[in-house]
Amino acid sequence: MAIFHPGIGTTPPLLKPVLTIGTFDGVHLGHRQILEQVIHYANKMGGESLVVTFEPHPRKILDPSHSLQILTPLQEKLELIRASGIQHIAVTPFNLEFARQSADAYVVDFLVNEFQPAMVVIGYDHHFGQDRKGDIQLLQKYGLEYQFEVQEIPAHMIRDAAISSTQIREALKKGAVFAAAQMLGRPYSVTGKVVKGQQLGRTLGYPTINLQPNDAAQLIPAQGVYAARVRIGHQLHDAMLSIGTRPTVSNSGQISIEATIFDFSQDLYDQEISVLFIQRIRSEEKYDSLDALKAALAADEIASRFLLSQS
Repeated sequence: MAIFHPGIGTTPPLLKPVLTIGTFDGVHLGHRQILEQVIHYANKMGGESLVVTFEPHPRKILDPSHSLQILTPLQEKLELIRASGIQHIAVTPFNLEFARQSADAYVVDFLVNEFQPAMVVIGYDHHFGQDRKGDIQLLQKYGLEYQFEVQEIPAHMIRDAAISSTQIREALKKGAVFAAAQMLGRPYSVTGKVVKGQQLGRTLGYPTINLQPNDAAQLIPAQGVYAARVRIGHQLHDAMLSIGTRPTVSNSGQISIEATIFDFSQDLYDQEISVLFIQRIRSEEKYDSLDALKAALAADEIASRFLLSQS
């Protein structure tokens, strides 16, 4: 698979490219239905499949006052798109100049001149260009002129068409990680480096690893305790995970992500791992004593092991 950045002379010549365009944050089930159609048409035409996506997320440029939390940092998004079977990805720099181009310029100067598509596949009700004035009719008009086909995936063909990245974000903000996973088609995950903490968990019999996410803009689910899995290299390990301010033992107010990996004793400091959220167990609570906290952790372990055995 080739990953390239249009506009800086790295766009390779492709054979009858069948492309789709979008942000694809989350690469959820609705996105994957579109990707499957791109692959289908590329195979049918004897061409190559191509996803054109954007970095940074367009909303960060168009609405900088709104602190957008993304679902998939760029590298994870690229890996998920690649895993779907797409052959090529064009990562397009998104800036105000790009956003302000007219819908006509978007089609002619960007899509046609840059990629020479044989087919453009779009989702239902797709709009583009300045003020989102471009639509399928405009694409079809230029398709006749520049000899590319246009395929719109109707709403009824997109499985769970109501799925959107916004809905997934809202679920995660409530701690509804199981519901988010149903829309994503996989558990929500956060990747980062293991950093040193206060090591209090060891004294309680529940040693933890502290995760520092790689991308500060990635959405972290609601505070609370979760059944989780930790990916170390290519292996998954059952775990329980806490997100919160640790009110029983700290008054700093600083949010931390801590995981206890079951039946595991290796040193992971400075290693990169991923945590996968399986199910929320409870909200974060402040306990009157360390003994009460330890009892709660024991109950969390029982609940986590049970939930993980069912997933």
